Amino acid sequence: MLSASIKETIQIGKQFAERLKPGDVVCLDGDLGAGKTHFVKGIASHFGIEEYEVSSPTFTLINEYKGEIPVYHFDCYRIKSEQEALEIGTEDYLYGDGISIVEWPKKIGNLLPPESVWVFITHKSEHEREIRIEDA
Repeated sequence: MLSASIKETIQIGKQFAERLKPGDVVCLDGDLGAGKTHFVKGIASHFGIEEYEVSSPTFTLINEYKGEIPVYHFDCYRIKSEQEALEIGTEDYLYGDGISIVEWPKKIGNLLPPESVWVFITHKSEHEREIRIEDA
C-alpha cells in the first residue's frame, strides 16, 4: 500500500495494529527517515497510547509504552551484536506479554521469533512511501 503523508502512515499503522495481540513481534525495515516511527505511532495509538508519547528510541534502545497492551519499541541501529541485545534483556520483551516493535531488526536477526511479522517501508518519492507487510 502507498502512503502520501505522515498522517496516512500513522493511519496505516493504526489499521495494521487491529490484527496484533500480546506476544506479537513486528520487525520494521526501512532507511533512515522512511517513516518507521510514524508507523509505530499508529500502532501505539490503537492501544490507547498518545502519539506524542512515541519517539524513536535511538539512544535508549527500548521505549516502553503502557496502553491497553504494553508496546515495546526497539531501535537496534546502535546495537553492535546480538550478545549486546541479550545483555539488555531483549528476549524478555520479544517473548513477553506485550507487542514488540523492532526497528533495524536485522541487527538481532537470530533472536527474533520465526513468526515475526515484517513491515517494509520504502521511499518512493519525497512524500510517498510504500508499506509492505509480510507474515512469517
